[in-house]
Amino acid sequence: MKCAVVFYSWSGRTREMAHAIAEQTGADLVEIEAETPYSQDYDTVVDQAKREIQTGTPRPFKPIGVDLAHYDTVFLGSPVWWGTMAPPLATFVRSVDWNGKTIMPFSTHGGGGKGRTDSDMKKACSGAAFKDMYTAYEGGGTSGGKDIAAWIIRNLQEKGTA
Repeated sequence: MKCAVVFYSWSGRTREMAHAIAEQTGADLVEIEAETPYSQDYDTVVDQAKREIQTGTPRPFKPIGVDLAHYDTVFLGSPVWWGTMAPPLATFVRSVDWNGKTIMPFSTHGGGGKGRTDSDMKKACSGAAFKDMYTAYEGGGTSGGKDIAAWIIRNLQEKGTA
């Protein structure tokens, strides 16, 4: 089974989670980057992302240089913005053929939980088998690695590949 961890991160917390998943699984890391980066100012990003999400405005991303056709399982991660995945990841997932893949979604949030992030990902990844989302406040803190490991084992056992 060939795995990739595909993620978008603005603050770095989702990136930390993605690295922990890759370290535990041996998966390749693929970071989605916005073609035009967001501001580093939190309030500016909040306003801009809210507008993009409410209007459905795609956020172009830089080419990833990886062909996901070579992967069976994709760990797909995003911060939760306004109850859903960040616009650069949303634009990316809508551009990929997910047929026959297994998606293991993960997210970080600032206190509002996962919202509809998992259901929005599932809808955008039509044709994929979809596992339960792992989500953690601020990236999971000191227990994050252990919680991630349990999530990976539980979901891969369901697939019958552990």
